[in-house]
Amino acid sequence: MSAPELTAYVTRDGAHRYPVDTPIWRCPETGAPVNLTEGEGLSRDDIDMAERSLWRYAAAIRVDKASRVPLGEGCTPLIPMALEGGNVRLKLESLMPSGSFKDRGMAVLVAYLKAHGISEVMLDSSGNAAGSLACYAGASGIKCTVLVPARTSAAKVAQMRAYGAVVELVEGTRQDVAAKALKLAEAGVFYASHNWQPFFIEGTKTLAYEIWEQSGFTVPDNIVIPVGYGSNLLGCRIGFDELKRRGEIDRVPRLFAAQPANVGALVRAFAANADTPVDFTPQPTIAEGVAAAKLVRTAECVAALRDTGGGAVAVAEEKILPAVRMLASKGALVEPSCALAATGYDQLVADGTISPDQDTVVVMTGNGLKSLDALME
Repeated sequence: MSAPELTAYVTRDGAHRYPVDTPIWRCPETGAPVNLTEGEGLSRDDIDMAERSLWRYAAAIRVDKASRVPLGEGCTPLIPMALEGGNVRLKLESLMPSGSFKDRGMAVLVAYLKAHGISEVMLDSSGNAAGSLACYAGASGIKCTVLVPARTSAAKVAQMRAYGAVVELVEGTRQDVAAKALKLAEAGVFYASHNWQPFFIEGTKTLAYEIWEQSGFTVPDNIVIPVGYGSNLLGCRIGFDELKRRGEIDRVPRLFAAQPANVGALVRAFAANADTPVDFTPQPTIAEGVAAAKLVRTAECVAALRDTGGGAVAVAEEKILPAVRMLASKGALVEPSCALAATGYDQLVADGTISPDQDTVVVMTGNGLKSLDALME
């Protein structure tokens, strides 16, 4: 391998580059999202087998070790389960410390911000990212304010407040919440956005490492991921690409995004092969955790699906709660926002996109205990 490049922030077109010594969340000159330069990746010899968390992959995570506040994130179960379409393996990211996959990204992002002297943070969220940031910011001694839709489940709001965060409930759409957060960011509070700040994706890429390791250092044929803004999708793309560059795998799994039909921003962009958001009128969905109508990284998400030979699937609203009940009857209590991925898998098998005899991992991203309001209805 050639000598690794020093980590830096860079815009997608490569025209603007910034050192990571100063935390930013977007390009100061253009307002465009920034990514991190390519990481060195991981080999199986780099894994710290004594560490039972995502920090077993610390050799490939570009943050200061001293700033970490580990809470046991990562090392989630990968279990076999029979679905209507065939036998799959469920990746139970719902069993993270705060109850969602967001802990992979927040553990790394908060460690990075702490290492660089950030003492106050803010973000907007449909619920899970806010809970995760509240959790890790509180454990790190960082002041935290979160903005969430007024309709966010009471269980999620109570969780955020229990961690010590200031919670602001915002009336209107998910985009209205994001717009209010941007105004706060302009006022000077650091915007620790899981959608904008790329050190969050530096954490979610460990999902790829973990699936690879738990699969005996091989990769499945397909991975079906419930997608809102796409941080898990992009993390998998980056993580598997790093493993391939290191020669640990010879192919990247096909990546599929599952979304509610009522708010399927990526489904629409993928169908149009668009690099920018496609205009549509979102409708209410019980899958609040993936109700993102306008993606920050549309081009990267579409490329992750297209380049891996994957795709996007829309799940009708009336199929989401039955999927929750089906999974719960098999012992997996998950929230509607990720249960739809199981139905998405069934649809992909039914239309011939995925073969039932292929090895497919379906990612479960959020704990059902966070959506008791919906389940009680």
